[in-house]
Order: sequence, then C-alpha cells, then structure tokens
Amino acid sequence: MKNIFLNLPRQSKQLIATVADGVFLPLVFCVAMVLHLDSSTATLLHPSLWMAVLAPLFCIPVFIKAGLYRAVIRYIDQKIVTTVLVGASVSILMLALTAVLLLGSELTPTFFTILWLNTILYVLTSRFLARGLLQGPRERSSRIRVAIYGAGDAGMQLANALRPGSEYLPVIFIDDNKQLQKATIAGIAVHPSSALPRLVGELGINTVLLAMPLISPQQQKLIIDKLEPLKLVIKITPQIKNLVNGIVRVEDVRQIEIEDLLSREQVAPNNALLSVCIRNKSVCVSGAGGSIGSELCRQILNLSPRTLVLLDISEYSLYAIEQELRSHINSHGLDIELVPFLGSVLDYEKCKDIFVAFKVDTVYHAAAYKHVPLVEHNPIEGIRNNAFGTLSFARAASAAKVKFFVLISTDKAVRPTNVMGSTKRLAELILQAFARQGSNTKFCMVRFGNVLGSSGSVVPLFRRQISSGGPITLTHPDITRYFMTIPEAAQLVIQAGAMGQGGDVFVLDMGQPVRIADLAVRMVHLSGQEVKTAATPKGTIEIKYVGLRPGEKLYEELLIGTNVTGTDHPLIMRAEESEINWPFLEIMLKHLDEACVRKDHGAIRTHLLKIVSEYQPSSEIVDFIWLEGRKKSSEMVVDEQALTETSV
Repeated sequence: MKNIFLNLPRQSKQLIATVADGVFLPLVFCVAMVLHLDSSTATLLHPSLWMAVLAPLFCIPVFIKAGLYRAVIRYIDQKIVTTVLVGASVSILMLALTAVLLLGSELTPTFFTILWLNTILYVLTSRFLARGLLQGPRERSSRIRVAIYGAGDAGMQLANALRPGSEYLPVIFIDDNKQLQKATIAGIAVHPSSALPRLVGELGINTVLLAMPLISPQQQKLIIDKLEPLKLVIKITPQIKNLVNGIVRVEDVRQIEIEDLLSREQVAPNNALLSVCIRNKSVCVSGAGGSIGSELCRQILNLSPRTLVLLDISEYSLYAIEQELRSHINSHGLDIELVPFLGSVLDYEKCKDIFVAFKVDTVYHAAAYKHVPLVEHNPIEGIRNNAFGTLSFARAASAAKVKFFVLISTDKAVRPTNVMGSTKRLAELILQAFARQGSNTKFCMVRFGNVLGSSGSVVPLFRRQISSGGPITLTHPDITRYFMTIPEAAQLVIQAGAMGQGGDVFVLDMGQPVRIADLAVRMVHLSGQEVKTAATPKGTIEIKYVGLRPGEKLYEELLIGTNVTGTDHPLIMRAEESEINWPFLEIMLKHLDEACVRKDHGAIRTHLLKIVSEYQPSSEIVDFIWLEGRKKSSEMVVDEQALTETSV
C-alpha cells in the first residue's frame, strides 16, 4: 500500500491530503465545541454546529496559499510549524469574523481559541505521523551511523536533513555546552565530547559530522585534533558565510581539507595596500591560468582595475580563466576591460606591444615552470622560461614604462638544490639588478612556500591513495614543507607589491613547517582508518617511502641570510639578500644562454653554480636526452672495446 501511494503522481498525493483535511477539519471543529461546552449532548444540539462544514472551506484555501500542500511529507522538518501557525491563525480568524456576522455572539472567543489550537495540533500531528509511516523502518545496517558535533541550529538542521535520506543515520549529538548536555533535540540525545570514545563502540558510530559553522577555523582545528585519535571519518559543514541562505544542507557536508588541518589566525588585509597598484589601473598577470595566477586575477577583479590583461602560454588554461572572469564581470555588472593573450613571456616584442597598447601600470609575473623533478629532467626549458623569460618580460615592462613589476618567487630559491629553485633565484637576481639601474619601473619579488590546492599538490594524491586502499607513497619520513592557502598567498602578494620601493625581496610568514609524514597519518585517521605499521599490523593503509626525487630537499627555507626587517603588514617581511651588479650579471647570462643553445649541460651547471652562489645540486645531471646520449656513448665504448679484444 505504501509503495502504491509513493508511486502516485505528485498532484494525486496533494489531492489525497486535501480530501483528508476536508474530512477531518469538521471533526476538529466538533471536538473544539465539545471541549468548550464540556458536553457532547449540548454540542449535538447547538444551533451553530452547522458551521463545522465551513472549517475546511476557510482553512484549505489558506493552507494552499501558505504552501502546506507543496511540502513533500517524507521530507518535512520544523519549518512546517511556521506554515501551519500562519495558516491556522489566518483561517480561524476569518471563520470567527464570519461567525460574528452570521450568528452574532453565539460562539465566543474562547471557542475559537480552542479551535485554533486544535487545528494546529491536528495538522502538525497528521503530517509528522504520515512522515513516520511513509519513511517506515529502515535497514539500519545500510546507513552510516553518525554523531553530529554541535547541537545548535546548524546541527538540528543537519539532523532533519539527514533523516529522510538513505546514507546517514544521526544517532547522537555531541556538544560541549553543559546546558545542552543530557537534553534531547529532535529526538536525539545530546552528550558531552568526553563521552564520545565510549559511545563510538556502544552505538556503532563510525562518522562524525561537524556542524558548527559559526566557530573560527582555529576552534574547528582544535576539535578536529581532539577527534583524530578516535580514527573516525570526520566531515564538516562550511562556515556560515559559505552556506546558502545560512541553512545547512546534506550537500554542504564535505571532507576534511588540508586547510582545516593547518588553519591559522587570519590577518585582515590592509585595504589601502590592496588598492595601490590596482584600483582604476591597467593590470597584467602572466601565467594567468595557473594556480597562483588565476587566484590573483580573481582578487584583482574585485579591486576595480580599469583593465585586466591575461597572458598565458596554455590555450586551455587561458580559455578557462577568461570564461570564469568574464562571467563574473557580466553577472556583477562590472565596468572592466578583460583582454586574454596567448603568448610567452620570452616574446619581448609582443609583451612590450601589450604593455604599450593597454597602458599597463602593474605586472604580476606568475608564469613559471615549478615542478622540481620535471624541471630537473628538462633544465634548459626551465632556465629559458623561469630565468630568461623573467629577463625578457622585465625588459619589456621597463621599455613600456610599467610602474610596478611583481615577481612571484618561491622558497625553493633559497639555497637551491635543484634547477627550478636556482632559476627562480636567478630571476630574483635579474630584478634586483634591474632595480639598481635606475628604471622607472619598481621591481620587487615575493617569496613563499607551497600553496594548498595547486596543481601537483600532495593532498589530492594522498586522498586518492587512501580511497583506493593505499599505499601512500612518501619520499622521506623527515621531509617538511611550508603551506599556505592560494587565496591568502595571492592577497599577500598584492599587498607586498604595493610596498615595493625597487629591488625588494618580500618574504611571507608561512607559519610552522609541516612534516609530510604526519600529515599523511592524520589524513588516514580522519578517513576512519589506521596506518599499517609494526605496532598496528591490522591497519588498512600502508605508507611506503620511495626516496627523494632528483633535486628534492628535505626541508625548505625562506631566507638566505639573517638580515630581515618588518613591514606595515604583520605577515610580510623584507629580506636583504645578496645581489650582482647588472654589467657582471649580463655577461654571466650571456654565457649561460650560449651553453643552453649548445645544449652543453656540463657548462650549464657550471654557469648556474657561478651565478647562484648558494646553488648546491643534490643530484647529477638528469636531462633525459643527455642521459640517453651518455647511455649510447657508453654502449659504443663497450662495443669498441669488444672489437679491439676480438681483433687481438
């Protein structure tokens, strides 16, 4: 019978509900009269009893208008109470006014108060009873038993949203508010967090849903840290500002991100610094389709530039960011000129023409090859793009009288052990030398560590490996890295650039370095699993160490020397680093370029070591073509030796 009803068309179900109310509302009227007169006999003889037939005629149209019959019974929640209160109040008031006009004072206000309460009780009881019957008993083993951490409005909304579904079964609330503990909310008991370790086993809980959108990221991190040892799957709802209409929905629940694990106190941006280089100006971003470049574009767009020029060598990346930004401009009615260019920073003439044609005031140079192993295997391309690309782009900016030029640098430029880091340090040296030449352009660079969510990030890799049952692959048990979110990094880059006087090396405060092995273990625990070790042989996820890749460091640094000063921003420091005067650097660059043209990898490394004095290669030359050439040369030598021995 239930399945037959559930398979009926939507309009048929609404008609059944309307007919049912048409039958029961007159009975509600009679019950109210019995309660008022305290006699069933007096009720049957009362001259006003005929008005019972008017009850549905007044109530049903009002309830239709209020949207009562549009609600899907199986999915109703506490919001229906407001609908019923409004509908019952309006309809009973209309019925009372009609009774006064037709019958005078035969029916008193007390009667209509009783009728109002009875109507509310009937409608709510009938709907929630129908919801229970239609939902029916569920096979509890097929639903994930969850504890909802947070018994406030968000937790109650989440519980009501989960109940009709087939995935989660809310079993308990967890809340540290002593006033809520031992209470029952929406039929679910509230317990303190201290009771969770015991309740996990007793109630078969394997997932915790954190429903506290009003708490700060730091408070959320403390709760996650407290829950981690329980080895439960932990999911969270976003902060209140990110919820649609401030309402928690099932689809808002998400996995733990690395940002949740590494969260730190947010420093409010200095709005004056944000607007200096951007507002009402023409701005160009190279590498506009990359991780950092695209976020810079998004934030720049919100700071009201006159023109935003996008430059990228990747057609797809440029297309994707251009479509996203144009959609934002159109939907918000912004008066901003958006100009996408396919091209390379190595193309001096094109870049100069762009700067001149669009009167570019500010350049953010984010275009670079950044993946350490790839650049190690393709060193000439890395040198050309990262070092000579910066040289060409900076020359074009200077020739076009661009006012501000900001290079996005990296912590890998500090005492580099790989080609990528040495090329970024070389790019810094080029801009430092340009700044001392008396250019009209203010050159500066901003140095920071890994950004979360960028292409090649370790976190998505770990998540895929965990979901497939492992193993997690790590290069070394002691490897550490600095991390920062992409939005925070982009915001600080914009503010740092505004403070540049010429040749400045700005360093962002990245917080404390993170041991990657610890991060992997935490991700395993927060997915509800255990790492397989000698101490925990029943663990499900194994961690394998595969060794450092070519050019990779155990740890990164942000400063070469110790000469560092503060700035107007608490998270931005100014470093005093060694420089090379342009006449000498120009000659060195010429020799490096010639070695690249010759594909002389031995000379390339020698020149890099000479220019970047801190460069200490951690591996031999691993260019693929060079290695293949050496392999063939070795084979030829072996063959020649074999021929000589044969002839002898």
